[in-house]
Amino acid sequence: MHVWPVQDAKARFSEFLDSCLAEGPQMVTRRGVEAAVLIPVQEWRRLQAAARPSLKALLLADEARIEELVPARGTVRRRAPVDLG
Repeated sequence: MHVWPVQDAKARFSEFLDSCLAEGPQMVTRRGVEAAVLIPVQEWRRLQAAARPSLKALLLADEARIEELVPARGTVRRRAPVDLG
């Protein structure tokens, strides 16, 4: 993975983007500290899909994943009842 100081990434953004598309993820640093990574959109979509399975994947999975389907209890705030009389 190539490392780009933020100043270079800004000044040569087109080259930065081309490097990402040709070589893969590119690291951006700010004052020598890793700050961000530019990745191709296909990689981003793959990571997003892997992070949160679809409903179809949950239903077809061998193991039960109840924690994904049932919201945590006690987190819903209810409105105060309105007096209609």
